[in-house]
Amino acid sequence: MDFLKLAQERYSCKKYDPAKAVPQEILDKILKAGQLAPTAKNSQPQHVYVMQSEEALQLVDSLTPCRYGAPVVMAVTYDSTHCFTYPGDKYNSGAEDASIVATHMMLAAKAEGVDSCWLNFFDPDKAAEAMKLPENETVVLLMDFGYAAEGVRPTPTHEKTKPIEELVSYR
Repeated sequence: MDFLKLAQERYSCKKYDPAKAVPQEILDKILKAGQLAPTAKNSQPQHVYVMQSEEALQLVDSLTPCRYGAPVVMAVTYDSTHCFTYPGDKYNSGAEDASIVATHMMLAAKAEGVDSCWLNFFDPDKAAEAMKLPENETVVLLMDFGYAAEGVRPTPTHEKTKPIEELVSYR
């Protein structure tokens, strides 16, 4: 599939078919895309937690109302001890690196016919505590994966974009 077509057709799915599991071979491809994602200085500070057991999904449901029946949720975190620190020592690349990883996985999922939804409607500190993560790991996002329920379509605002002239400047 043409990349721009793939990017245009990918949308945030808000209702999944809970009876249709994502096959392991497709999950493996999605995770491989995350592994191949570029990170600052190739530090690869990310860790991906695949939540698919009944217990893990109940935990996700306790953190956010936005699972939408997805059979798989991935928590994408970063380890602050393995991040690139920007000059000035004020910021590190952890959130950006985790976001790049997640974006690669989201687009790889669409290429395999799997729908997704990037979730940030949750408290990252509560998620880290509930998931019993090490102190140096920060949860950046949760991402639903699955197959859209019958009849689900993108929201009406999906195709609304600002004119390119408002988003890009040449200097």
